[in-house]
Amino acid sequence: MLRRWQELSLYKDVCIVEPAPIKVLAAKQVQDFSQIPEGFDPDVVVFAVKPQTLPDMIEDYAVYSGKGTLFVSIVAGKGIEFFEDNLGRQSSVVRCMPNTPASIGEGVTVACPNYHVTDAQREQAESLIGAVGEMLWVEEESLLDPVTALSGSGPAYVFLLMEVMAEAGKKLGLDPKMADKLARKTVIGSAALAAQNKRQSPARLRQNVTSPGGTTAAALEVLMGDEGIQKIFDKALKAAKERAEELSK
Repeated sequence: MLRRWQELSLYKDVCIVEPAPIKVLAAKQVQDFSQIPEGFDPDVVVFAVKPQTLPDMIEDYAVYSGKGTLFVSIVAGKGIEFFEDNLGRQSSVVRCMPNTPASIGEGVTVACPNYHVTDAQREQAESLIGAVGEMLWVEEESLLDPVTALSGSGPAYVFLLMEVMAEAGKKLGLDPKMADKLARKTVIGSAALAAQNKRQSPARLRQNVTSPGGTTAAALEVLMGDEGIQKIFDKALKAAKERAEELSK
């Protein structure tokens, strides 16, 4: 996220408060501190730490709650109530669920604001989080759990698809390197095709590839059968959602 903000010059000054130095950041506008510096007066504080780390440091930022600071969190498993309890009930909090393609500016992030977030602060959040991809809003925080199951964890499902496609190709006799490349490029190319044809649903794009009685139809008959991929994904996302709910307690 910071690299992307640097590329787009979205800020004048950034302070990183982190016990361990972040060596990948070398821009002059970025200052690295092991604790909150004297005179620190932030417009926005972004919490991007491990969930187990947050309780030990969050109260240090409560002093900024009454100064109009916007608090943005991408910390997994910590709900808005946690931030209000520790920062103050009047604090402005936006909880976000991004995914890893954000690292190349192709992410999708879903955000939920609390009641104190103003329109201007929404715009602040959109300029920062929207810099790493598309940003969507939900007004009910409970929806972030299915969002986590679908898009937060989603890149892993796509990478798994590459794995299993390649493995199936190898079992049919393809050279391992060729099978890996074919699987990777097929997924990447198909995603690019979907991106260029936004008006067509995934179902329509699938149908465009499928000739009646052909090879694709034969494969889809298996994948879309009673015990096929839809039932597996229903179970998988349900498990991920339930785990997200457990982590939020």
